[in-house]
Amino acid sequence: MSIFPDDDRPKPKTVHEIGQDLSMLSLAEIDDRIAALRAEIERLAEIRARKDASRSAADAFFRKPA
Repeated sequence: MSIFPDDDRPKPKTVHEIGQDLSMLSLAEIDDRIAALRAEIERLAEIRARKDASRSAADAFFRKPA
């Protein structure tokens, strides 16, 4: 437990917030956000694939022989 409250820590700046107004962004800013979101989707897909493989291995290990 920390002696300092968590609220005092600076919040990381988000690249994009779902649903925010995009009307004032330049084309370059929109392209940057698209790239960041695609990278995040790829990261999520990789994590999902690892978890799926782990779960399949566990299922195979604990499966009772027929």
